[in-house]
Amino acid sequence: MRERAALAALLAGEQVELATAGETHAFGAALGRVLRAGDLVLLTGDLAAGKTTLTQGIGEGLGVRGPITSPTFVIARVHPSLGNGPDLVHVDAYRLGGLAELDDLDLDTDLEEVVTVVEWGHGLAEELAEDRLELVLSRQPDRDGHPLEGDQPRTIQALAHGSRWRSTEQ
Repeated sequence: MRERAALAALLAGEQVELATAGETHAFGAALGRVLRAGDLVLLTGDLAAGKTTLTQGIGEGLGVRGPITSPTFVIARVHPSLGNGPDLVHVDAYRLGGLAELDDLDLDTDLEEVVTVVEWGHGLAEELAEDRLELVLSRQPDRDGHPLEGDQPRTIQALAHGSRWRSTEQ
């Protein structure tokens, strides 16, 4: 239930703190349950801030085949639905050199039929859809400004674009 309240707060423009990787996963599962075919989610933020953990939760909420791992070296993976819901396309844009390389993946051909999650998508994947949800994850830094190691709190902030995400009905 806490995850649903956190999701509602996030979509209302509030910054949400997720205390552990487990909370990040659970939050992703709550988000996955409200996602629908055609949704584009961009994940941005610090290295090791929980983008893949969040995506694993989204996959659980969508009910797709796993395991969901970081697609850093394969760039994109399709996780088929185990039920009647949409498939999950999980993309890691970290190694992409620009929009042309993202375009080569032909993500827009199936965009309306799947849920697409793009890690490191800021500055690259915005052109895929007018309606998109960008989630910015940040880890708490140590005294020197470096991200803390281990299972540390993180914050998540949403940047909603288009009528899909500005609507109060999800």
